[in-house]
Amino acid sequence: MARDVGRRLGRLIVANKRIVILAVCAIVFVALLEDVLEGDLLRIDSAAYAVIVERLRADWLTPVMEAVSALATPVSLVVFLLVIVAFAPGKRPGACAATNLVLVFLLNQALKFAIQRPRPDGFQLAVEQGFSFPSGHSMVAMAFFGLLVWMVWHYESDRATRIGCAIAFSLVIVLVGVSRIYLGVHYASDVLAGFCVSLAWLAIYTRVAVPLFLEPAPKRRGEGEAGEE
Repeated sequence: MARDVGRRLGRLIVANKRIVILAVCAIVFVALLEDVLEGDLLRIDSAAYAVIVERLRADWLTPVMEAVSALATPVSLVVFLLVIVAFAPGKRPGACAATNLVLVFLLNQALKFAIQRPRPDGFQLAVEQGFSFPSGHSMVAMAFFGLLVWMVWHYESDRATRIGCAIAFSLVIVLVGVSRIYLGVHYASDVLAGFCVSLAWLAIYTRVAVPLFLEPAPKRRGEGEAGEE
């Protein structure tokens, strides 16, 4: 009985995964925002500072983190866009990725202006302007490389390539977020909030906007409708 209920619940979650993603991301974001608006330093911020800033910082690691952080800067993203235009499948993959990037950037700026959380002070290894919450680099990384994960997963026919690229792009997203904490320009809650906003955004964007730019993904043997969203 319990096993049947578990299977039905699993199928229900898979069938409505976009709604589940939106709900979870919204709950986490609102929970973080409440504490930020109250001016509190979250436990996750203190824990991340202790682990990433106090224990991990080293002379040899700082240039690496600066390079990782640069993956979510305009120059790097333009290069990635050119690669997408040249090699990605579909009608207008470059326009799809560029539109996604521009809209996420505007959303991030609107949220930062509305919330106006000051950046961390006293332990920055980089100079950044503007407000802190949510992290712009983290939002851009999740939105841009997350869309690449979605594209690869739906359009790449080779399973090994699909899994390898998905893992690589996901690792880039995580490392960009970690680099922002390491460099002292964001709190961990800024990064987590940025991830949540962009993940929720992708759940909507891949459903509403992506079909306007890309051809329907080819069906692979053994995949049902839920796997084709």
